[in-house]
Amino acid sequence: MIKPLLINTNDIQGGAARAAYRLHQGLQNMGVNSKLLAANKLTDDETVIAPQTPISKGITKLKPTLDTLPLQFFSHCHSSPYSIQWLWDAVPAKVAQIQPDIINLHWINFGYLKIESISRLGKPIVWTLHDMWAFTGGCHYSFDCERYTNSCGACPQLQSNRNKDLSHWVWQRKQKAWRNLNLTIVTPSDWLAKCARSSSLLKNKRIEVIPNGIDTDKYKPIDKFVARNILELPKDKRLILFGAVNANSDRRKGFDLLEAALQNLSQTDWADNTELIIFGASESRNSPKLTCKTHYLGKLNDDVSLALVYAAADVFVAPSIQENLANTVMESLSCGTPCVVFDIGGMPDMVENLKNGYLAKPFEVEDLAKGIAWVLEDEERLKKLREQARKKVEQTFTLELQAQKYISLYRDICNRKNY
Repeated sequence: MIKPLLINTNDIQGGAARAAYRLHQGLQNMGVNSKLLAANKLTDDETVIAPQTPISKGITKLKPTLDTLPLQFFSHCHSSPYSIQWLWDAVPAKVAQIQPDIINLHWINFGYLKIESISRLGKPIVWTLHDMWAFTGGCHYSFDCERYTNSCGACPQLQSNRNKDLSHWVWQRKQKAWRNLNLTIVTPSDWLAKCARSSSLLKNKRIEVIPNGIDTDKYKPIDKFVARNILELPKDKRLILFGAVNANSDRRKGFDLLEAALQNLSQTDWADNTELIIFGASESRNSPKLTCKTHYLGKLNDDVSLALVYAAADVFVAPSIQENLANTVMESLSCGTPCVVFDIGGMPDMVENLKNGYLAKPFEVEDLAKGIAWVLEDEERLKKLREQARKKVEQTFTLELQAQKYISLYRDICNRKNY
């Protein structure tokens, strides 16, 4: 039996971490002896390997800050993550101790794994991309920039006009370190696969699409009023849900567009009948004053709390302006809650327009508001949307389906003579 080692910066904190950990669990459920190597461990899972000593934990906490030090020389927009990955790490040595048959990289940023260390891992590598970082000069999402198709430089996120800037240096390091690397790329969405195939760094690599999976026994429909009672949410209102890591401060998540859509809704008959739930952020002095009553739930990392929140809502809105295969959308659908999203990135892979949700025209807040109203306005239709939401996940996004595809890929790679 193949022994894979998954590598991710965290075990469960953040969308990419949850996706990686779920795959790890799915593989184990299929009888695969997988392990997960991480910089930060929040679970008590013995198969997750992370630093144990106070010194190593202290270094881990410092690394995200240290990795960004070169950015101080740029007028960088800090609301957009940017990873340089230049710090020393001990990952290759740890991999040598574990002796896996194959390595599955996931999200390895925050200074966890140096660019040059990837070529020193000494095992066949599958890299599951959760964003665009693997083929850019440091940004995790490029927005309107396509300089990753060449050699980066003059990076708009660094507000740089020099072709040989920090982004070009990071790109050059990747090109040099990975030039002869026998690497297989996996993307969860068709959109990210298309981006990777157009990139200068990965266009010649094998690229496969395997959607993320979800535990449908943990994320499942729960009686809406029971969920609201537990969370102390109103039972007589239509509840709109929005949530993400740094929900109202990460501009990629589109909170400003949701805010504008809610303003639009406030001018209709929905003004007194809807309230908003936000998770991933807490209310503060700087929180915007929205047109409807808002319930801030703070950061939620455990499956039970998240499943309850999704079940309590009538609709989940994910107005991201660039997105891979959003875990939040998949989680919501699995709980039987329809989603309203923009028709971008990996969203169409999950949301079928007018069947289990609504695909709004990109960045048109009027259409976003129209989609929210369309989901909410007809109780019988909402019931059908809920059924189709759950059905979509059961047919396409289970852990079993995902694990089976990865096992087949691992076997295919390990059976190749060039490894």
